Amino acid sequence: MIYPIEINNLHYKYEKDAREILNGANLKVAKGETVAIVGLSGSGKSTLIYNICGIIPHIYRGEAKGQVKIWGKDILDMKLSEISTKVGIVFQDPDTQLFSPTVEDEIAFGPENLCIAREQIGLRIKKVLETVNMEEYRLENPGNLSGGQKQLIAIASVLAMETEILLFDEILSQVDKEGRIKIREVIKGLKEEGKTIILIEHDLNNLQIADRVLQLKDGKLEEFKAGDIIGLHRT
Repeated sequence: MIYPIEINNLHYKYEKDAREILNGANLKVAKGETVAIVGLSGSGKSTLIYNICGIIPHIYRGEAKGQVKIWGKDILDMKLSEISTKVGIVFQDPDTQLFSPTVEDEIAFGPENLCIAREQIGLRIKKVLETVNMEEYRLENPGNLSGGQKQLIAIASVLAMETEILLFDEILSQVDKEGRIKIREVIKGLKEEGKTIILIEHDLNNLQIADRVLQLKDGKLEEFKAGDIIGLHRT
């Protein structure tokens, strides 16, 4: 069986860091599955998904062993541009992803780099803004938006790439209650569409979206047990 995401015995440590962050992590995520990953601060949750989306090894360097596959293909055999058409990541702080003068430009940036036709890009912008319920902000400067609205635009920008795999790295942690509700509904909608999703999370309310919850502990992934959530901290 070919999985959208498959990790086999992954070990990883950053350059100039003696500690091995990942120590034999294994993970298989089925098509359309939503998996949440929890763990203590510094346990390597972000490092894990950086390996999935190609940030490691294409941007961050370190020492790695094991294998990461996207749809059966080793990520080491894929260029970052190819990975970006299959995997989308939204970070904890939306300001790290937003840099264009308008929402429209922000969403168009990724597809433009793939040389998608202008008419098709326009259709994608319309579609993803409807998905995140931000149509009226199309010409707004992202810098003028609230934290929750910025995060919705960051999600829309990733959706415009039409990737089937979505990685959300604690995207609700810097958002107020109203924003969390809106973003949570968007994630539920994406799940219903059949997207394959990994949530890096710490909030029990957000974990309820997931089909499975795994804990990253001592560099390995293990099935989550209800009592394990006590003492968890966000990264």
